[in-house]
Amino acid sequence: MARHGVLRSDPASLHPGTLRVISVRMDYWPNEAAPAWETLGDTTRAYIARYALGRDYHGLMRKRIRKLADRIASEVGPFNCRAFVDSAPVLEKALGRNAGLGWIGKNTLLLSRTAGSYFFLGELFTDLPLPLDGQPDDHCGSCVRCMAICPTRAITAPRQLDARRCIAYLTIEHRGSIPEELRPLMGNRIFGCDDCQLVCPWNRYAKASKVPDFAPRHGLDTMLLVDLMAWDESTWSARTEGMALRRTGYPGWLRNVAIALGNAPQDSAALAALAARAQHDNPMVREHVAWALGRQTRGGNPPAKSITAPS
Repeated sequence: MARHGVLRSDPASLHPGTLRVISVRMDYWPNEAAPAWETLGDTTRAYIARYALGRDYHGLMRKRIRKLADRIASEVGPFNCRAFVDSAPVLEKALGRNAGLGWIGKNTLLLSRTAGSYFFLGELFTDLPLPLDGQPDDHCGSCVRCMAICPTRAITAPRQLDARRCIAYLTIEHRGSIPEELRPLMGNRIFGCDDCQLVCPWNRYAKASKVPDFAPRHGLDTMLLVDLMAWDESTWSARTEGMALRRTGYPGWLRNVAIALGNAPQDSAALAALAARAQHDNPMVREHVAWALGRQTRGGNPPAKSITAPS
């Protein structure tokens, strides 16, 4: 943030000549996936954020934005532009708000009255002097469901997120050891976290994705944790090819799965899966496996059971 602060706040510094930003969204919710609450409730299974179950969206969406630029050029002639999809220091949510796509909710995500929040954002920086859109009103009202559901209490106040406690950050972007006090709170979430979106009333209006590539791959919406722990690096590389799951790196993947197994019910299969990684050559993996083995050995974790969405 310190390195790119000026670029984030001044689009023209990031792409010289920029006068306007066209913000776009793409729905990603995979209707084919197993119900999210059921997977979260079965702690023998891995929960992966719904956006990451299929193909990585970055390249796909960037190509579509470039097609949009070509369409505009066919109408107005050549113009200066650059497409972004989470690929540079861009304040995507603020730009989306300013473009009228929605308001920033208490969970810090962009919310739409007609599309909820299950969508990706992208931008086209342009030198075209387009008319400005107005910002929509805030429609969160007195609702605090997202703040109440957050497993690690990472939403510290309306529209304030402590990334150091956020499961999405910890399981995807964080490269080191995860604080021990947060591990039990992570449950079976091994890549990202959807809780604050799952309880948002506006997501009743979210639309399922029409992109087949966003459908779950390799059964990852119902995969057992012990099976994921058994993946060697070559299997992991093959199964996550072209997916956002690559972001963790293989050691980060094992770290996350180990924590989830430590939170799973005491089971001989879980113990065996962890024991097989106890001497892993990566010290971070060994640390988290040892923690999980201690939890499994002591027992006390509740039996797995399916749950339904809170009312």
